[in-house]
Amino acid sequence: MRLIPAIDIIEGKCVRLSKGDYGTKKIYNEDPLEVAKAFEAHGMEYLHLVDLDGARSQHIVNHAVLEDLACKTNLKIDFGGGLKTDADLHIAFESGAWQVTGGSIAVKDRDTFLGWLETYGPQKIILGADAREEKVAVSGWEEESDTELIPFIQYYLGQGIRHVICTDISKDGMLQGPSFALYQRILARAGDIDLMASGGISTYGELPKLAELGLGGCIIGKAIYEKRISLKQLENFILEQGTDTGDRRPSL
Repeated sequence: MRLIPAIDIIEGKCVRLSKGDYGTKKIYNEDPLEVAKAFEAHGMEYLHLVDLDGARSQHIVNHAVLEDLACKTNLKIDFGGGLKTDADLHIAFESGAWQVTGGSIAVKDRDTFLGWLETYGPQKIILGADAREEKVAVSGWEEESDTELIPFIQYYLGQGIRHVICTDISKDGMLQGPSFALYQRILARAGDIDLMASGGISTYGELPKLAELGLGGCIIGKAIYEKRISLKQLENFILEQGTDTGDRRPSL
């Protein structure tokens, strides 16, 4: 299981929200590069970078931060937030994204999202399947759709998607533990999938439990910033797994 630290960006600063509520914004560091370099120094190979300004604005905003991190670290960055057009996607990849995550666009404009999948291939496109009470949420989680989570994932698996990030919004930023049961249901019904858990991670002991479920990755944010889990612990977890991630995601 890959460990993927998260950086959420508002106005170029590293922040965290609770349950996706912009009113709960807390700034943890004004220099995302400093944070990213600390992750890299402790053995992290991956980074989940979210443009929260972009998610609200419906177009990419913080691509300069992405470019800075991509140029000055060797982290493999998956980038999301505000990707709505082919131009947005081009900017993200030109700015150094290794993969991109599409969430709202996959609900509101399936043709465009499927076009990205066809153009860039399933190794470059991640489906963002974020939900509240198993209904997919969009627009920076400020809107809830009528789309059911698991059928949504199943549909895109049928279209070629293999990488999926799933956040239970009710857990995100709350430090109360992840949605183990939800991930079990998804894995049982979605078949061969690289599923990444996100939201609610609060203690180191939750990581091996998630790995045992068969998750491909785990995104960790607030637990790091609030020092519930140390970077040294994450480094040791990687070493104990003996993971050789190299330049690839697991074969599917």
